[in-house]
Amino acid sequence: MIRPFLLAAALLSATSLRAADADGPSRTFTGADLFGLEMASDPRIAPDGKRIAYVRRTNDIMRDRARPTIWLVDAATGAQTPLVAETDASSPRWSPDGTRIAYIASPGSGTPQLFVLWLGTGRSAQITALPGTPTSIEWSPDGTRIAYTVNIDEDAPTLGKAPKKPDGAQWAKPLETITAVTYRADGEGYLTPGFSHVFVVSADGGAPRQLTFGRFHDNGPLSWTPDGRQVLFSAVRRPDWEIESADSEVFAVDTTSAALTQLTKREGPDDEPAVSPDGRLIAYVGYDDKRLGYQNRTLYVMNRDGTNPRALTAALDRSVEQPVWARDSRALYVSYEDRAEKKVARVGLDGRITTVATGLAGGQLDRPYTGGDFSVARDGTVALTTAGPLRPADLGVARGGRAVRLTRLNEDLLAAKALAEPVKLPVTAPDGRAVDAWLMLPPGAAPDAKLPLILEIHGGPFAAYGPYFSTDDQLYAAAGYAVLYVNPRGSTSYGAEFANLIHHKYPGDDYADLMAAVDAAIAAGRVDPNNLFVTGGSGGGALTAWIVGKTTRFKAAATQKPVIDWASFALTADNPSFFARYWFGAMPWEDPQAYWARSPLSLVGNVKTPTLVVVGSEDYRTPVSEAEQYYSALKLRGVDTAFVKVPGASHGGIAARPSQSAAKASAILAWFDKYRGR
Repeated sequence: MIRPFLLAAALLSATSLRAADADGPSRTFTGADLFGLEMASDPRIAPDGKRIAYVRRTNDIMRDRARPTIWLVDAATGAQTPLVAETDASSPRWSPDGTRIAYIASPGSGTPQLFVLWLGTGRSAQITALPGTPTSIEWSPDGTRIAYTVNIDEDAPTLGKAPKKPDGAQWAKPLETITAVTYRADGEGYLTPGFSHVFVVSADGGAPRQLTFGRFHDNGPLSWTPDGRQVLFSAVRRPDWEIESADSEVFAVDTTSAALTQLTKREGPDDEPAVSPDGRLIAYVGYDDKRLGYQNRTLYVMNRDGTNPRALTAALDRSVEQPVWARDSRALYVSYEDRAEKKVARVGLDGRITTVATGLAGGQLDRPYTGGDFSVARDGTVALTTAGPLRPADLGVARGGRAVRLTRLNEDLLAAKALAEPVKLPVTAPDGRAVDAWLMLPPGAAPDAKLPLILEIHGGPFAAYGPYFSTDDQLYAAAGYAVLYVNPRGSTSYGAEFANLIHHKYPGDDYADLMAAVDAAIAAGRVDPNNLFVTGGSGGGALTAWIVGKTTRFKAAATQKPVIDWASFALTADNPSFFARYWFGAMPWEDPQAYWARSPLSLVGNVKTPTLVVVGSEDYRTPVSEAEQYYSALKLRGVDTAFVKVPGASHGGIAARPSQSAAKASAILAWFDKYRGR
């Protein structure tokens, strides 16, 4: 008998990666093609706007992971050269005069450290030698110092004392004692005790100086005042910070005396501080916390001393991020998502908003999430990542309009592939609301063919899909399936009211939105109504399990990293102080019926649909126990099921390794193929 957690290999053998035929290269997009993909991220334009440094992520087939390197691109011609390509490198940051670039890289096999590259000579120097990795690096205005944050480890707490071990004895590992509210984090595992603090170091190297102290986490991004006397950061520095983790404030620390000044004070997060070039104002983003599931992050400015805070984007009804001051201190640049598209806007101090760049995208390969990064030169030129339905993120540049693509990282690979392109599908929900959806047809499908359909559901739930490249969806389409993905109510980029339609009732009416989208796809005439399949990850995994408890219209399902029982999730997820308070408004023991009524496990008695359960073995967001209990429940009920674990994978990293991403998609296809056409 095949054990459940070994079944992935068996399923993979049943559905191969469809590699090139012996007679020549295949036009079909295959799992093996994931190793050839590249992606641009973290574009950083030089102060004069003439060059852009960016992180180029290339999948390394020998190490089975994405390898980041730093490249330099001419903003006018697109000509690019490698800048730091001999080792893994990330986070390029220009010095104010544009002559140097600071970055993070691994010195041999050690912990990644801070380096500075002198562009005139092409020589680099390692600036730090720390036990932890520096993050949030930021140059001082005069270019002489660099501020950063780093985690400072503490001794783990202990209780009691073990007997004295005899010399040479081989005893078990000592006990681990945990006292923190949040003691593990997805992608990091069980946390080493300690706190992140702000440091400053000479840009030429030397001993770093610690500026902040205490049993609190001080977070970037950081911002220097123009006179170099203070560094701004955000933190939750209240006695109950472990419980009130969303109540951050903006602080300023003196770079000489380390004196700390709190600049904001309200209930709700205040983050991403940025000091204006003239030193008069501080911008930041946040909101007055109303304990809603979703709240727009608004752009604010206040005086240098924290007085007179005022909102600039309160009327936008979109969440903004990454404020960057214009050179004249009279406006800021921010990014925001609007109806599944990310944009960059210039926001005047009078609140006037002008779009300066569209077409931002990028951030993930496996699924078509919205995203993208940007930076701004002193002349207003915007560097950004831009992507499309048939290609992952490239580097682009915009000067007052839509981005011009500078790189074509995947042209050689993807130009030779027949790919599926998402087409907008009009959908009307039962209550009359318009819902965005996209339908992808298999490349080369006969015009009169009735196609099997995979409904693929995004996670979050406060997130959004768009018409962007997705390896999962391309692999599904290459296997002959039409693919439907939807932004049901609860999705972001459509305003706070639309997102909060699922507040304290998720899953709920979003189910009806998804079913309306399936009906619209069938009505379009290309989908076989008797060959429907459903899958999704995280929130999409929870909705997949909810759907098969509500209807038998799908031939098979694959629930990936799902939430199955909201009570167990709220107490085992990696942020227990957040989910119960914001998504339910009560603790599980205070209102157990509310938790149970929204749990897919409550509907397992209705499930007849063959359902595959998939999870990463180191998932600490929707812990493995959620998937395990659903698999066990399905088994005990006699529902056809199998359990696939992705070894070593976290929640956010379940598709991080190309081999596992390809194998996971192949396992899902093998499961669907088993029931297709019956």
